[in-house]
Amino acid sequence: MSTSSSQANDTEASYTQACPLGWITLATRTDANQQEVITALHFSDEVAAMIAPSTPLQQEACQQLDEYFAGSRQQFNLPLAPQGTAFQQQVWQALLTIAHGEHRSYKDIALSINNPKAMRAVGLANSRNPIALIIPCHRVIGASGKLVGYAGGITRKAWLLNHEASIQPMSKKPSL
Repeated sequence: MSTSSSQANDTEASYTQACPLGWITLATRTDANQQEVITALHFSDEVAAMIAPSTPLQQEACQQLDEYFAGSRQQFNLPLAPQGTAFQQQVWQALLTIAHGEHRSYKDIALSINNPKAMRAVGLANSRNPIALIIPCHRVIGASGKLVGYAGGITRKAWLLNHEASIQPMSKKPSL
């Protein structure tokens, strides 16, 4: 995959890489503990320049995204720091529990966070997910099973769900 990078200062950086759905821009920053974390990921149709990822975390994220699109990765293992309200954080944490190849309704997510009447609020939090794909908001569908709302566009959402459905689940270790 091709990449583009820019570094605003010592603590914030971003890069853009090509993917089957256009371009992915990923942003990172160094937190108060001097740990680099991912703060944003979004899709776009165009990019201005091509430069390689500039930090170790960006390089690891680029590799994991390549593996995901190649069908050899079903779960991301990257440090995330999405910015949002306590409720949004709760919803995004619930999204991380949706396994690769599975999907949930907004109602399912509302129930999982013990707030069964918050379906619309869950939808709003889902739409404000700053780290699309890695926090898998694309796996949330309407109660009828219809694909609804996705910041990257319904076409990308459908592609991601079809991509995940076409991959055999990786075997899980037996539990004792």
